Amino acid sequence: MPTQELLISSDSHVDVKPEQVKQRLASKYHEEYDAGVATLASETARIMQSNMQREQALRQPQVNPARGTPGHSEPEARLRDMDTDGVEAEVLYCEVSAYRFLYKLKDGWKESTRAFNDTLLDFAAVDPKRLVTSAQVPIHDIDFAVQEVRRIAEAGGKSLQMPVFPHELGFADYFDERYDPLWNVIAEYDLPICCHIGLNNGLLGLAQRDPTPCKGVFVFNVGLSAGDALGMWLLTGVLERHPDLKVVFVEPGLAWVSWVLWAIDDMVERQGYEFPELKEKPSFYYYRNMHLTFIDEPFAVEKLRPELGVRNIMWSSDYPHPVSSWPNSRALVEKTFATVPTDERELIVSGNAKRVWNL
Repeated sequence: MPTQELLISSDSHVDVKPEQVKQRLASKYHEEYDAGVATLASETARIMQSNMQREQALRQPQVNPARGTPGHSEPEARLRDMDTDGVEAEVLYCEVSAYRFLYKLKDGWKESTRAFNDTLLDFAAVDPKRLVTSAQVPIHDIDFAVQEVRRIAEAGGKSLQMPVFPHELGFADYFDERYDPLWNVIAEYDLPICCHIGLNNGLLGLAQRDPTPCKGVFVFNVGLSAGDALGMWLLTGVLERHPDLKVVFVEPGLAWVSWVLWAIDDMVERQGYEFPELKEKPSFYYYRNMHLTFIDEPFAVEKLRPELGVRNIMWSSDYPHPVSSWPNSRALVEKTFATVPTDERELIVSGNAKRVWNL
């Protein structure tokens, strides 16, 4: 391993408290904002109550050394934790999916959206070369979304987070032409669209049925459920119409995607399926436009790089979540990439992230 190998985590996390957002929001909107936060908490509890045993297990400190560290919410402490881990820069996603409730606010939703994203921008401003926060873009009002993307980009923002499953919020999937003005402005500023897997309303029934103590059946299906969204991006023509978009699927896992890429091409080449919106074979749009992040998946890194695309996969530490490699990321990278050629290794642990986020 090079003595000064650059590591960039393409998926880490930051905790934003409602009080921080309200400091940037006029007091007349506070009550409405609090109501939106409470609504999200109630909806989230439907799944998390089914997952209570797992949550209780994760409260044990020995399970997760990063749990409770100040770096989760304090940028100066985060930079110190990154130094401890040997990580140069991190792309950060907020623990709260604010786009799940911001669009429901009756009064002040635009102001609340700006205040939320400004909280993230202020976190990154402590060291914008190392801290890359992902602003969240509501999709119910496309004109405002376009304005917010411009505002974020001109304020120095480098990353956008959007809902993985717009239909969960009652909106059309991303191939719908209503999103075209949004895709146009995102491409204009060369920002990536980041879709971070997480709570999925479609898995609520599974969470309730899963009899395993830590809801293991539910947990591994969260990543696999991203196949729904992946297919919508690849097979519907949105990436044909918008060839300059960069779409990042965050934390979905790798190996299963290699099968998907084979299967969608096989559907066309051998089985006679037709996708009239596509001019190229389906996997072409993945290799040109899409990226995946992973944490610790040595088999896929070692065996499946050609199928997944060396320019399409990016390492992450997932700080400070239970599966995080912190504070031993360098040791994990060395183990995972022991047999990977140096040039390919450099792309996966830093080069691809530099290109995607324009670092």
